[in-house]
Amino acid sequence: MMPGLRPELRPTRSITRQLLQAIELLQMSHMELSAHVEREIERNPFLDREEGHALGAGDSGFSAGTASGGEVGSIAADGATLRDYLVRQIRLEFRGYPERRIALRLVELLDENGWFTEDLEAVAAALGCEVRDVERVLARCQDLDPPGIFGRSLAECLALQLREKGRLDPPMRTLLDNLHLLARRDFAGLRRLCAVDDENLSRLAREIRALDPRPSARFEREVAQPAIPDAFVRRRNGVWRVELNGDTLPRVLLNRPYYAEMRGQARSDREREYFSDRLRSANWLVRSLRQRAETILRVAAELAARQEAFFDHGAARLRPMTRRDVAVAVGLHESTVGRAVANRYLGTDRGVFEMKYFFTTAVGDAARSSEAVRFRIRALIDEEEPEAVLTDDRIVGILGREGIDVARRTVAKYRGAMRIPSSAQRRREKVSGIAAARPPR
Repeated sequence: MMPGLRPELRPTRSITRQLLQAIELLQMSHMELSAHVEREIERNPFLDREEGHALGAGDSGFSAGTASGGEVGSIAADGATLRDYLVRQIRLEFRGYPERRIALRLVELLDENGWFTEDLEAVAAALGCEVRDVERVLARCQDLDPPGIFGRSLAECLALQLREKGRLDPPMRTLLDNLHLLARRDFAGLRRLCAVDDENLSRLAREIRALDPRPSARFEREVAQPAIPDAFVRRRNGVWRVELNGDTLPRVLLNRPYYAEMRGQARSDREREYFSDRLRSANWLVRSLRQRAETILRVAAELAARQEAFFDHGAARLRPMTRRDVAVAVGLHESTVGRAVANRYLGTDRGVFEMKYFFTTAVGDAARSSEAVRFRIRALIDEEEPEAVLTDDRIVGILGREGIDVARRTVAKYRGAMRIPSSAQRRREKVSGIAAARPPR
């Protein structure tokens, strides 16, 4: 019976392997994909670069509601960038491919201060791994040089530096938890919370001020690379249309004449099988690239169709939309939609946006998205006068009169996420005309 089972088992393994490769292709950025395709062209004689029109370029029109990545010495003064310095350490620290892949992705997501402020769940979803794997890798990355790198906030950045010095004792932890009091020079409050006298509090504060809130500052700045749209939304003849950015799509062709020539010159069955295998591999890559392009286009078109009001009127008109909504509409699995939009950008008349920006939850009622509510809160606060600073309760009242039913804690949560101080702090700043000290961004 065993020989009879083999023909059924082999295709299953092949399909599984190809499915995994297709998933990897879909979640690659255009730069990662370009490098991957170049490697494939170098090792497969039956793949050529296509000259002329980009693979898969096209457009999709829609009307409302329809979707038509040696030794590490000290920080060198040789012009090395922070990214280069960290990548060299990661290659030594992380031996396994899965963890190294996560670590390299975390490096790409560091902000200009050397902090890591991205959502771990979003990173895990984009990489197709568990959140606990990302958390474990991030914790190891926080042990890399320079001290403080990969901190998720100013307090954690400083805590990592103090931990490296062996100075992260309870009073220091308490001080780090209350940096806003240090910024306000509320020494009486800090003495009480830290349970220390004036002399010790002064020593703790001096240690804090001697630390580096921006671990990236000692390195050569990398030239910021502009976000390159994977697709564009443009109005044509009164209708918003979506088209892929041909410049981000690899251009590859099958070289069948060369395959026929080489197979005809083959001197053994082994050589013929090798050529056939290379042709199958090349053919699969071309098909997979086309399928990848079609998937991104379908998802982008549905996304744009559902958010048509945004393109006409701006963020205040964003609609609630989930990955599941789009998945059902286009007939794809929700995880496929997640991979299709991860680290991808949409070019619009209003600027370039990450595709995930358009996925927001409903707040108050089904017609309001969380992003639209955040936009409105920001607008209200930007317009307030020094003598009439809006409390969270007053903002709740204004939103309620506008038909947006939200709780006070929701307003406080959104305000905090946008790094907007409390009404009391804003009132002090506006009255004095001096902005209070804030962490670098």
